[in-house]
Amino acid sequence: MVWKKFRKKPVVISAAEWNEKTRDELKKMGADLRFDGATPSIMTLEGAHIISEGDWIVKGIKGEFYPVKPDIFEQTCEEVE
Repeated sequence: MVWKKFRKKPVVISAAEWNEKTRDELKKMGADLRFDGATPSIMTLEGAHIISEGDWIVKGIKGEFYPVKPDIFEQTCEEVE
């Protein structure tokens, strides 16, 4: 197998940092949030993913939602006007 290098195409996404207000907005937007006791998770195209404090919730290009750790988000996303 030959490994090639690729650059991800620039895509504008919507994202919000996880907090109580975000939770309410996500519910209004139709996100499938679940709670196991106090532990929140969100259903993604790959199944349930736990949401941790400080995670960013991203709305993907297919309308799906998924959490992204703050350090990864900072390295891969920048705010646009």
